[in-house]
Amino acid sequence: MVLDKKIDNKGVVLLTLNRPKARNALNVELIEELTTTFEHLDKNDDVRIIVITGAGDSFCAGADLKDWKNSKDFSESQNFESSLKLASMFKTINDCQKPVIAQVNGHALGGGLGLIAVCDYVLCSSKAKIGMPEVHLGLIPAVISPYVIAKIGETNARAYFLSGIIFFAQKAETLGLVHDVYQPDKLGEETSLVVKQFLKAGPIALREAKILIKNLTLKIDAKNIDYTCETIARLRVSPEAQEGMNALLEKRAPNWVK
Repeated sequence: MVLDKKIDNKGVVLLTLNRPKARNALNVELIEELTTTFEHLDKNDDVRIIVITGAGDSFCAGADLKDWKNSKDFSESQNFESSLKLASMFKTINDCQKPVIAQVNGHALGGGLGLIAVCDYVLCSSKAKIGMPEVHLGLIPAVISPYVIAKIGETNARAYFLSGIIFFAQKAETLGLVHDVYQPDKLGEETSLVVKQFLKAGPIALREAKILIKNLTLKIDAKNIDYTCETIARLRVSPEAQEGMNALLEKRAPNWVK
């Protein structure tokens, strides 16, 4: 089971990314499971709040290495279809009318940072490392970009999309990606306290507040999704990205690193 789901008698759902040996990386199965799970939870009137966390020491390490290996040989159209599924997952979580809280128990890289960006409230372990290192592979954080830019703004997107710098949770807090940072042994307790605050709110009020924010701010439409997916699909088949992905799989530096 790649996604563990538990619901308590108050309507709080705990979703645990359950691929600890792969650092909870997003493979095809997990992407599909997250998408369908959020679709169902969004329609379930018994669900009040959704908490998402990771099993083991990581929250989510981004794309799965085995999928990297497969996508390396994909055509541009195959990469586009694959990216659309990932984009659908992020949009489904982002559009969920229930509050989504992230309990970031460990590292969140690439797509893992994307998961943080589509959550409403984020509590993070002080030991977690966060970042978007895609450019180091000759790629860019395309699919997650609308959600990340909405959180960190243009100036920080320029700094961290282009540098690929990995930073700690405290920096993520200053950027607006993370709301609270705690020592690892306090993270679960503090998440429970935040959940209690959310449970004090009327369910309809919470739903309407999310709709209000969505209507007044970010619009993720089909045009934007196609653009981000087309961009990453084009880059994945480029010589530079092929070299970057080969270097990752072969555990060496790419040829542009001197």
